[in-house]
Amino acid sequence: MTASTHKIEIRRERRPQGVVAHVVFDNARRLNVLGPPALRELTQTFHALAGEDDLRVVVFSGAGGRAFIGGADINHMAAMRQSEEGRAFITLVHKLCQSIRDCPVPVICRLEGYTLGAGLEVAAACDMRIATDDAHFGMPEVKVGVPSVVEAALLPRLIGWGRTSWLLLTAENIGAAKAEAWGLVEEVVPAAKIAEAVERCVHSIVEGTPLAVRAQKRLMRRWERLSLDEAVQAGIDAFAQSVSDGEHIEPMTAFVNRKKK
Repeated sequence: MTASTHKIEIRRERRPQGVVAHVVFDNARRLNVLGPPALRELTQTFHALAGEDDLRVVVFSGAGGRAFIGGADINHMAAMRQSEEGRAFITLVHKLCQSIRDCPVPVICRLEGYTLGAGLEVAAACDMRIATDDAHFGMPEVKVGVPSVVEAALLPRLIGWGRTSWLLLTAENIGAAKAEAWGLVEEVVPAAKIAEAVERCVHSIVEGTPLAVRAQKRLMRRWERLSLDEAVQAGIDAFAQSVSDGEHIEPMTAFVNRKKK
């Protein structure tokens, strides 16, 4: 097993509306692949960010421009022999994905170059995905002897069962245009425009009120687990709580007053 050479940069950008955190994973020499140390450290990073009350948005990217995350560390996986080794490793992938989904604010995934295997699972765990037009996506696991698992289970919700079957069973890569057409990513832009596109998304989110944005993400996570009737009731409860919080009073009053002018 090779020694880990990754780095994680966390940059906090303070704005009038709160903090925008930029998390950059750097194992660029190896297409930002994820080994156990990186998985643990990234999970800890998202857990720590989740506890910051003034946090508004997280932007998650890979360093170097050649990949967001090129997959899990195949050197580590090739050395595994016992089922418990496999269970321990893939659980680390799941814990990272879960820490992103549990983050109380939106996580925007900035996708450049290759996003493969565990990298696509991590991207699927984010709330929104913005890609460059030269990006490529794939789930190559069946070609190296294992199934695609853990947060690959999110893919049917994003792109449907047929397209998920195509990705997982053929193990073929798709380009950015097809990924956008399938609903795998929300926006595709030229590489020179990726920072601008991410900023537009960040700006739109921070223009919302902090408690409402957090409540919306929390409610959407609940919707995933509930029947339609239960999801509607959960929304009623969330709305009632937001009224009790009182965050709506100032912006709604300002809107009403503008309409009167």
